[in-house]
Amino acid sequence: MKVLVAVKRVVDFNVKIRVKADKTGVETANVKMSMNPFDEIGVEEAVRLKEGGKATEIVAVSMGPQQCQETLRTALAMGADRGIHVLSDAELQPLAVAKLLKAIVAKEQPQLVILGKQAIDDDSNQTGQMLAALLGWSQATFASKIALGSAEAEVTREVDGGLETVAIKLPAVVTTDLRLNEPRYASLPNIMKAKKKPIDQMAPSDLGVDVTPRLATLKVEEPPKRKGGVKVGSVAELVDKLRNEAKVI
Repeated sequence: MKVLVAVKRVVDFNVKIRVKADKTGVETANVKMSMNPFDEIGVEEAVRLKEGGKATEIVAVSMGPQQCQETLRTALAMGADRGIHVLSDAELQPLAVAKLLKAIVAKEQPQLVILGKQAIDDDSNQTGQMLAALLGWSQATFASKIALGSAEAEVTREVDGGLETVAIKLPAVVTTDLRLNEPRYASLPNIMKAKKKPIDQMAPSDLGVDVTPRLATLKVEEPPKRKGGVKVGSVAELVDKLRNEAKVI
């Protein structure tokens, strides 16, 4: 079974996000970048499936500028067999990414596609669902456990009320949630081996996909700062403030 894993280069989760002075987006110049944490979980799950004898090949895919090759090398060091880089300096929105992945799926013919449930930069949570719709494949989102069979998969997913287990037919698209696994650290020998693993580079035009953005960002603003709290002397004063100042009762 071939597994395709999508990985995205995002601002590292430890970095404090700063909005640009012109409010057109967030500052990315001279900022530490890393693999999207949910995608890292997806790579780890694919590697575990291979180690368990369920998968035979893992292909990591990333889209964006030249620096995305660093993200792919991280996936290769974790255990992916080869990488595909769709080189584009344009803003790639979820629908464009889904269309590019659909074209790659048509070429690679994987039986399972794993994506993070969302990227921590835009929090769209759309690409996996859009890809499944474009392919006409089964989908299971927010996966916290995956059990693969020969023709179907059993996925435990996180829902508002707890956990839900669904059986889906393969081929399928699965998006990972935080509790699916804990990603491994790439060892030094694996990092060195990753440098020799192949990465195919192509452009969106090679895949016949128009990636022109359909949505325009009007303005990006930081959330308002929280006001300091106050101590009240009695329950009556608390009720008065909730009623007349906060206006919540």
